[in-house]
Amino acid sequence: MPIKRFRIGHYLKTSLWTIPLLFILGGVAISLITTSIDDGTLVPESISGDTTAALQILYLISFAMLTLTGLVLSLLMVMVQLAMGVFSPRIVRQILQDRPSQCAIGLFAGTFAHSILSMRSVKTTADGGTVPGLAVVVAMVLVLGCIGTLVWYLNHIGQSLRTAALVGWVARGTMKTLDHVYPDPGTETDLDPELIVTPSAGVMFAVDHKKLVTLAGRAECQLELLWAVGDYIPTGSALFRIVGEQGALSRSGVVRAVAIGPERTMNQDVAYGLRMLVDIAIRSLSSGPFEDPTTAVQAIDRIHDILRQISRRPLHSGHYDDDGGTLRLTVPTMLWDGYVRLGFDEIRIAGSGSPQVARRLRLALDDLMAVTPADRQLPLKYQRELLDGSARAAASSKADGKAALVPDASGIGSAADLVTAPHEDRR
Repeated sequence: MPIKRFRIGHYLKTSLWTIPLLFILGGVAISLITTSIDDGTLVPESISGDTTAALQILYLISFAMLTLTGLVLSLLMVMVQLAMGVFSPRIVRQILQDRPSQCAIGLFAGTFAHSILSMRSVKTTADGGTVPGLAVVVAMVLVLGCIGTLVWYLNHIGQSLRTAALVGWVARGTMKTLDHVYPDPGTETDLDPELIVTPSAGVMFAVDHKKLVTLAGRAECQLELLWAVGDYIPTGSALFRIVGEQGALSRSGVVRAVAIGPERTMNQDVAYGLRMLVDIAIRSLSSGPFEDPTTAVQAIDRIHDILRQISRRPLHSGHYDDDGGTLRLTVPTMLWDGYVRLGFDEIRIAGSGSPQVARRLRLALDDLMAVTPADRQLPLKYQRELLDGSARAAASSKADGKAALVPDASGIGSAADLVTAPHEDRR
């Protein structure tokens, strides 16, 4: 018997139609109740309209809701196809179990059922007829709710297609199953008293440095943030280390000064912008250096520009002092070497076999070396040496290898060996 109940419950839980059916039954029930309560005198005709207007209103609502239900089902199917193609076919079940999608479909279908059934109570006679005003008003209210739901649902669909959302669905389901199968959490890890742990998992995407400095100053201690912005922090991991006195420090206030969410953002994370551009470039080269090198070059254009803007700026040391000049907060911060490697490493490895990509990378490196201070030259020289070696190794002849290393702003098209006008100093 328990297994039979489990099977029935599992079938209802994983079926797309269960919740929409309940909404449809609710729409039918509301129609029956409102039409039985209202004999045509409960709501003034100035609100519900005459019989012709009421029929037209209910007809238009029914037609619109039927169309809207089909639209939402189509969006859901598109979402399923995209998730299957981009992520995994095994994630379809998670999408079909999405409660917001089921409720949106159910609300639209339930409003359709209410409107179409309420039309039968509109009676037209020679002296004017009877209008179920309450049913008409309820239908109008449901339509307003459907409009708000549609706007919200479009945002929900867009957010649900993010990698972080789909991964989060699977992770939350796995954790729920884990707590059910293994309810005993085990012995807790003994952490040093100077450590502050994070209560929840997620990506750190913003830090309130000013607040942390204030809290550390009040407690006369120093805080060391153990993760960099953009890092994923598991639940219960050490987030801060306290150096000095601990008693007066508000640990909860320290935790609240760090924003943790499901994915990286560009609020305080310059590296994430570079990361996305690099992803675009290497995806265009995923099947080989000649799949779509032009897209890669377009991404390199932007990476080049961003690194050029970073190259002469003083980067933050990650040390934050209070007004008295005392060090209160230490935060991991990416160095210039890190930005250079992030911008070039993966693209160079994936695309150095393409003359277009290699020539564009060479121009970017040469230009950056021309404007970068002497103390930041080494990582650029290293990248250029690696590019030269990999481009020559990928070329079918020495002539091709030599041609692939000519600096070219468009990959192939504007280098000194391809145009008649002399190149002036672009610095």
